[in-house]
Amino acid sequence: MREYIEEQINEKIESLGYGKVNVIYSGRKDLCDFQCNDAFRLAKIYHKAPNLIGEEIINLIKDFDIFSKVEFVNPGFINIKVSDKLINKFIREMNDNPKFNLKKPDKIETFVIDYGGYNVAKPLHIGHLRPTIIGESIKRIISYKGHKTIGDVHLGDYGLQMGQVIYGIKRDNLKIEDITIDYLNKIYPEISALCKEDEKVREECVLITKMIQDGDKYYNELLDRIIEISVSDAKKTTDYLGITFDLWHGERDSYPYLEKCEKMLRDKNLLTLSEGALVVNVKKEEDNKPMPPMMFKKSNGAYVYDSTDLATIYERYINYNPNHIIYITDFRQNLHFEQVFRVSDMVGLIPYECLEHAYNGTINGKDGKAFKTRKGDAPKLSELFDLVKDTFISLKEENKNMNKEDIDKIVNAIIKFADLQNSRDKDYIFDIEKFSQVVGKTGPYILYTYLRIQKILKDNSIENNLNDIIYNEKDRNLRMKLLEFETSFDSAFKERKPNYIAEYVYNVAILANNFYENNHIMGLEDLDKKNSWLYILNLTNKILKDMLYLLEIEIPSFM
Repeated sequence: MREYIEEQINEKIESLGYGKVNVIYSGRKDLCDFQCNDAFRLAKIYHKAPNLIGEEIINLIKDFDIFSKVEFVNPGFINIKVSDKLINKFIREMNDNPKFNLKKPDKIETFVIDYGGYNVAKPLHIGHLRPTIIGESIKRIISYKGHKTIGDVHLGDYGLQMGQVIYGIKRDNLKIEDITIDYLNKIYPEISALCKEDEKVREECVLITKMIQDGDKYYNELLDRIIEISVSDAKKTTDYLGITFDLWHGERDSYPYLEKCEKMLRDKNLLTLSEGALVVNVKKEEDNKPMPPMMFKKSNGAYVYDSTDLATIYERYINYNPNHIIYITDFRQNLHFEQVFRVSDMVGLIPYECLEHAYNGTINGKDGKAFKTRKGDAPKLSELFDLVKDTFISLKEENKNMNKEDIDKIVNAIIKFADLQNSRDKDYIFDIEKFSQVVGKTGPYILYTYLRIQKILKDNSIENNLNDIIYNEKDRNLRMKLLEFETSFDSAFKERKPNYIAEYVYNVAILANNFYENNHIMGLEDLDKKNSWLYILNLTNKILKDMLYLLEIEIPSFM
């Protein structure tokens, strides 16, 4: 609607010789729907008073039937209120077109989204939650826009922790068929702690890691089993969360590409010897903060996290030729990705501007510190799910009678909406009791709104009929908010921030509640009004359902 209004105004005022003006959404919805503030800009260019320019423009557009009111407000604002007819023209277009008339991309591109980042042989804990939820939502938003997406979990399956786990298996004389997830969860922290105390153990773990990377058959058979068990366990969590990765690749999958990366670096004379290690200098003249070189190979010949991430870019370049690769990890990896992105650009793989680190903040407890259990450690995700479930069930007696499937959907909604309503780059406080309520800015509130509307629609027959009358302020407010869908969606898409969707969904829910609490449909004898209101509620729920999908929230059958 904003673009349409802008086009109509510019077409008319071309005769004034001022060039094009911009129309923006009003920050004061109580005064007007849209504003044009360019009278100030034009006044400087043409040496006229802003009010004279404003009056000229208003005289040309005041009789447009798409406006119900146009006025100039000193010192230089043009306020526009749109007509019922125009609002309903765009409401119909949203209802009648796929994805609510969302503009398709000019060119369909391929996006690889790297999120999850689970470490093999470790249980998933609360630190994995944000990159998993945010990454899945970003993937769905990009796909909804019309692009091709490839989601890759990118397992940590080839570093020192693998050498440590295999050292423990050797020490305990464990047979390959006897390795279990419980054993892996126990042995890694045990050997990791031992390495800090005993340098000989650490050296042995480093040697095993190097032998894995060099292709030792037995160690790689053990690694196959460790990865198999770990992935099977992780999938229980991702299945519960409704997360779908296209690829379960890891660092290990990048190893066939490391020698090719090394050749590319040597061919461009980018490798430098530093204390026996091979590094790439990535510092630029314009850098105003320290930028250390990127480590490519350690002095003992072992590859590192930096080199495997570069090799993974090579692998994706060869296999998928992506236009963009987006990484979702916490903010502490900013420097790492800046180094890797620069090297990718330097060797001619994926250009720097096509690589993104959409980093996330942390989940904190009420004390503002990282969310932990009473024991002082990061809770496993399975423990967190149980805690949220118990909290929700305890809030109301009738919650105890809900079926398991519905409760699981609500638990997901509580966790996901609590996270995604926050800008991904900010920390937030996870207050389980607050986010479990059916009032306020919570997942259950959105679900309750949807189900309440659905009951109204079920109890009343719907005719696909919308007249051009808007009956009251509550009615108008909801329709105008529905028309902001594309603006909110595009902000989420462009900035890789699902919180724009969450904010939009919450505001739609508030206005929908205000609408049906003040406009009673049951028993309404005016059929034109009744059908129009049912039409609006039906469109509202269609939008809510799609946007909840983008937030990975499924709708229960009952609340």
